[in-house]
Amino acid sequence: MPLSRPMHRRKVLKTLAGLGGLGLFGALLPAYGRSPSPFNGGATPVPGGTPRSVEMDLRIDRKVVDIAGARASATTINNGIPGPLVELWEGQDAVLRVTNDLDEDSSIHWHGILLPFEMDGVPGVAFPGIKPGETFEARFPVRQYGTYWYHSHSGLQEQTGTYGPLVIHPESPDPFTYDRDYVVLLSDWTFDDPHDILANLKKMSHYYNFNRRTVGDFFRDAEQSGWKATLRDRLAWGQMRMTPTDIADVTGYTYTYLMNGLHPDVNWTGLFQPGERVRLRFINASAMTYFNIRLPGLPMTVVQADGQNVQPVDTDELQIAVAETYDVIVQPREDRAYTLMAESMDRSGYAAGTLAPRHGMRAPVPALREPPQRTMVDMGMAMHGGDRHAHGENPGTETGDATGPMGDTPEHSMAGMDHSQHRMPEQPGQELSGVAMTSENGMDYAMAAAGPVVANHGPDQHGPGNIAVAEVQRDRLAEPGTGLENVGHRVLTYAQLRNVVAMQDRRPPSRTFELHLTGNMERYMWSFDGQQFHEVTSPIDFPYGERVRLVLVNDTMMEHPIHLHGMFMELENDQGDYLPFKHTVSVKPAERMSLLITANEPGRWAFHCHFLYHMEMGMFRVVRVRGGGVEA
Repeated sequence: MPLSRPMHRRKVLKTLAGLGGLGLFGALLPAYGRSPSPFNGGATPVPGGTPRSVEMDLRIDRKVVDIAGARASATTINNGIPGPLVELWEGQDAVLRVTNDLDEDSSIHWHGILLPFEMDGVPGVAFPGIKPGETFEARFPVRQYGTYWYHSHSGLQEQTGTYGPLVIHPESPDPFTYDRDYVVLLSDWTFDDPHDILANLKKMSHYYNFNRRTVGDFFRDAEQSGWKATLRDRLAWGQMRMTPTDIADVTGYTYTYLMNGLHPDVNWTGLFQPGERVRLRFINASAMTYFNIRLPGLPMTVVQADGQNVQPVDTDELQIAVAETYDVIVQPREDRAYTLMAESMDRSGYAAGTLAPRHGMRAPVPALREPPQRTMVDMGMAMHGGDRHAHGENPGTETGDATGPMGDTPEHSMAGMDHSQHRMPEQPGQELSGVAMTSENGMDYAMAAAGPVVANHGPDQHGPGNIAVAEVQRDRLAEPGTGLENVGHRVLTYAQLRNVVAMQDRRPPSRTFELHLTGNMERYMWSFDGQQFHEVTSPIDFPYGERVRLVLVNDTMMEHPIHLHGMFMELENDQGDYLPFKHTVSVKPAERMSLLITANEPGRWAFHCHFLYHMEMGMFRVVRVRGGGVEA
């Protein structure tokens, strides 16, 4: 049956069933993910071996590949999706040559890697890009260990397949043991042109969201909760130009979710012998998708976050933001298969594979759970009638003292904007919004587990690039993530991440930078402080060698994965001197997050939301570190 236009997976399976299916399905099944990637056709363990310097050639080209049940044109690296594993050793040298065989400019960014800024791979920031037919050589000493990845930073090429895993073996032995080692790279694939996807979002921001509230939902809510409460609820959401079902911009309607480049039906399989400890290196290389990862019946121990060791945390599920990495250890003791489930946060689809003692084994794939909904906490509104956390002050949050964990001073605010008017509510339960939401309708807008209020929004509304502000800003580091509040088992939170070594730079920050994450979902505009990148006239200057604090405030009703190139950030999560390192942080709606940075990497560094379409629409800045003998 020729597929003139790739169909949605459900339509494919329905058509196969109607044609007498099993024989035809068996004939088509090998086509799933048949691009010549080293990860396809079965699990490839991370090789390891003797420490050595590495020279490697990568070629970016446009190829027709068999992927996710159909054939498609893709931008591949060394002919595969994902690209080949780049394996380096701490303390050695790396020479990575990237050749562009496309008919357009391209690039490769080495995500999370410490290296000279000219090698970082961001066109217009670190270098001009790689012209068609040219080769760019990234040459640098390897100064770190852990699990990372690489991807194009040119246009929307990342969405069409230009990404791959990167593993750096440590100079010293890992502080944990394992018998097997697998990369598990997650991504979202679409047969649609990503430029068409972006155009659709600009015309109608909920184009891919079919989980919308209906008139029937209104009458049902009114019957359960009363007309007054239901009307008030709808008016509040209407002011935001959103609904509680706005979880993801792009969904399983167009996406097929892949594990190491493979469709779930292909069943990527990692082998083990019962009792062995298996290391799984999770990489979220998707363009727009958060995943919730679990192995039903098998607990996980988290040992690394964003490539850096953390004190082990036992958990049953974790939410991984776009561009984050987590390394976990599992120890299956039974002679049976375990499903590796990576469910999209909006629950419109999933990637899946298997851990098993033998090839061909499978365990049941859990049904998709009910889609989550946003709450008044996500909207940044106060809870009428008493916020039990409203008095949960932190030192330094009220006055804007540069040494406080959430402080700011006018002279150090981003883009010359004065965000110093943040204050705590005068008394518990003070109402901060013009729309008083109560719990009388039984919908529990406050979410009992909501984090403490740490600040109120100042007078700045950020202009037309922002449709609303988080009037109440919360510390949400101890919350498990959208949709995981009541799952009935352990879920990893940022508050649990603790470094294995004490921080080296214990100086108090010399200045605080505050940056607001802003957007207008209805017009699909994304920005920092209400300014899209093309509107910004100067970079953010971090003084070389200084210790600075970066405060991120999310004024939107979506999570944003925020990535700083070239330097690690230390997340202020109440772990004392053992703050975890992060190169990408997921900032929840209405969250106020604080990070410490030692600005010791001179150069020009990209700073942006890692949602590909948000970055493309302007949620991007340049951080400049002047000094150290480098001209930036």
